[in-house]
Amino acid sequence: MPDSLFEDILQLFTLEWFLPETFEEYHWDNPTFLYVLVLLPIVFLGREIVTWRYRQRLEIALSSDHFSDPITILRHLQGFLFVSFLAFIVLALARPQRTDEKVERETEGIDIILALDLSESMEARDLRPNRLEKVKQTALEFINGRFQDRIGVVIFAEEAYSLSPLTTDYDLLRANIEADVRFGRISGGGTAIGSALGVAINRMKGSKSKSKVIILLSDGENTAGNLDPKMAAQLAQDYNIKIHTIAVGRQGPVQVPTLTGIQLVQNAVDTLLLREIAQIGKGHYFQATDNRALENIFKKIDTYEKAEIKETRFKDTKDYYRIYLSWGIICFLIWLGLKNTFISNALED
Repeated sequence: MPDSLFEDILQLFTLEWFLPETFEEYHWDNPTFLYVLVLLPIVFLGREIVTWRYRQRLEIALSSDHFSDPITILRHLQGFLFVSFLAFIVLALARPQRTDEKVERETEGIDIILALDLSESMEARDLRPNRLEKVKQTALEFINGRFQDRIGVVIFAEEAYSLSPLTTDYDLLRANIEADVRFGRISGGGTAIGSALGVAINRMKGSKSKSKVIILLSDGENTAGNLDPKMAAQLAQDYNIKIHTIAVGRQGPVQVPTLTGIQLVQNAVDTLLLREIAQIGKGHYFQATDNRALENIFKKIDTYEKAEIKETRFKDTKDYYRIYLSWGIICFLIWLGLKNTFISNALED
């Protein structure tokens, strides 16, 4: 006997096919037949009652306890086997199936660099708990919503550094942002917007992605660095890199922590510069004056910069009706064998 056939027979005689969790896993192709299962026990009991009341039979004192007589038990076993045969046939007709579905998602992806301002002015508390912490939190949420996009991070204050190269390792990216996007990470109190754009462009200029985007978040006052922000924006355009700018904070008095406590200081956001950078970079300009505004801005950018995702679904459906059909045939053959024995004939007389 071939090994595969022997294994199939062994698998047939396992209790796995009758466990409740097995039936829960099935998808029934013809579920209407399952309602017939409810009727089978009623038919079986009704048949037994009618047979017991109206069948002519010869009383034979084979045992002091008639109900424990093995022959009597066998007579009831015949009815049970026949109902089991019908039940298994009904299960087979209901077509139990298991379906494994696999989804493959493909996209060309987008290259995105987040340029985050870490200068002292980002300590202002017009956003809660402060500008930088809210930018950090929203950036992490933005990363969570991306799929197969390469994302990098540039941080800047008086100088600009690449915190993370373009990567799809979002866990590492989030860990870098959580650990290193903080005050004091870069010494000095200036804001080098032009240098930040220069570092971001340098990271992206060799990319072959069809879509390349820089998202610049700053209060907009360029007070450091050797590269003019407008010139950097023009350079980005030459490399086909789009720039979205977000002015973080509002004009006017804002709370700022100092060595002596919280003080109100007059805040100036250079919205004009950020508007011009976005215009030159063929992107959009936004202003985030509170937490909700910043969250909504990132949602808009998320919809603007979406690559087309192609999904391919594979379904592997396997039928299990043969298992229950086989059990039905087994029950029928045993019932048929008992039906033609002398024991059955004696009880019928």
